Amino acid sequence: MSDNGPVKRAKLVVIIIGGVLIVVLLGIILSGAFDGSKVRTQWSSISPDEEKSIPTATPFRPGSSDSGINQSESPPKVDPSTTPIASSNPSLEDGQNSTANPARLPTLDVISPYSLPAGVNPLTGLMPEDPSRLERRPMAVKITNFPRYVRPQSGLTLADVVFEYYIEDELTRFIAVFYGKDAEGAGPVRSGRFIDEHVAHMYHAYLVFKYADPRVYEHMREGDLADFLVVPGNGTCPPFTIGKKSVDTYNNIFFNTLKFQDCLAMQGKDNARQNLRVGYFYTQPPISNWEAERIYTRYSPTDYHYWDYVPDMNKYVRYQEADDTLGGKPESYALLTDALTGEAVTADNVVVLLISHIFANQFDEEDEVYHIELNGTGNAFIFRDGKALPAIWWRLTINQPLSLTDLTGNPIPLHPGNTFYQVLGKSSYYWAEGNQWHFDFSTP
Repeated sequence: MSDNGPVKRAKLVVIIIGGVLIVVLLGIILSGAFDGSKVRTQWSSISPDEEKSIPTATPFRPGSSDSGINQSESPPKVDPSTTPIASSNPSLEDGQNSTANPARLPTLDVISPYSLPAGVNPLTGLMPEDPSRLERRPMAVKITNFPRYVRPQSGLTLADVVFEYYIEDELTRFIAVFYGKDAEGAGPVRSGRFIDEHVAHMYHAYLVFKYADPRVYEHMREGDLADFLVVPGNGTCPPFTIGKKSVDTYNNIFFNTLKFQDCLAMQGKDNARQNLRVGYFYTQPPISNWEAERIYTRYSPTDYHYWDYVPDMNKYVRYQEADDTLGGKPESYALLTDALTGEAVTADNVVVLLISHIFANQFDEEDEVYHIELNGTGNAFIFRDGKALPAIWWRLTINQPLSLTDLTGNPIPLHPGNTFYQVLGKSSYYWAEGNQWHFDFSTP
């Protein structure tokens, strides 16, 4: 019996050490979800003093540090006196839903999946001007970004959530989710892509697009979204219209989200309110010493933009490229506005998502139809209140919006309001130069 005591104690020590190693290993695996080859994994445990010393002009990922950004002539910031910007909580005019809401819509300090008051939009954390708009399905509308003559587009300032992603030929496109507000002419509406299916599923939305590549279109028609695909046809239902601009008809189709509700009722289609998981929203700025005055995103020499933070409005304002940089031409920018509202395109939150891009036909070098794998988890950056936060995006449930957490799995709340998601390839480059953040698109 006396000989077994030391043996048992030795076994106990081995078990304890093994348990510690397992915990450490799990921690490494979890932190590995945020690839250390692109961003220092020490961010998960960095001290406030170290946080202030973020390296200048140094890529967080091995590779070229040349951003291709010419900042010698920075465009002026948006002037609120000449360019209107939508308020997150606009005052209601007399007689407009006056019995349903107070004279000014309140912004609640904290919104979470466990504390959603009645009448609050789960996609923004705000109360819409008309609460009845929440008693329906959202609509995800494809909106083009090119050719440049289609700008200004219509409806981007009225969407709750917008995703921008690469399509092909060095160009991007938007998919805008309308729920708390309506757009009487969102567009120009363009063709669909595989990633649109993910967005439609996440928000239980009708997917509005102008047809698609046969592989994409047939895939969607054969799937569980078949009854929720909305494409142009004969008649006024669904309510597509020709725009008033003197442009080619291919880029001049618009969609009326307000009239669409009458079409759904007339056709007996499913338009019931959906059980959408509420996001986390918090009015207080996040604790971060990483400032983010500008967020540059370069998809290609033809397609690039930046978001500029305006402290007085606590919003990011969008500037879009005005010309390509081919042949050594310098970068040039113009304020992006909304033809429908006359307002500057702004975001309360800008979220960069790093996601794998896979060719639909990997054996055709000229084929640029992508599967953008918006499943599982990946790296992200959240920009709000002039601050930057490294994050992880999660999509573990196909029929719910993304979750955003810090590197240890704690939810990161967004600012109440609208969110623009910039979708980039998993191997994209990113770095900071002071309070200027840079992202260069790369696949996969």
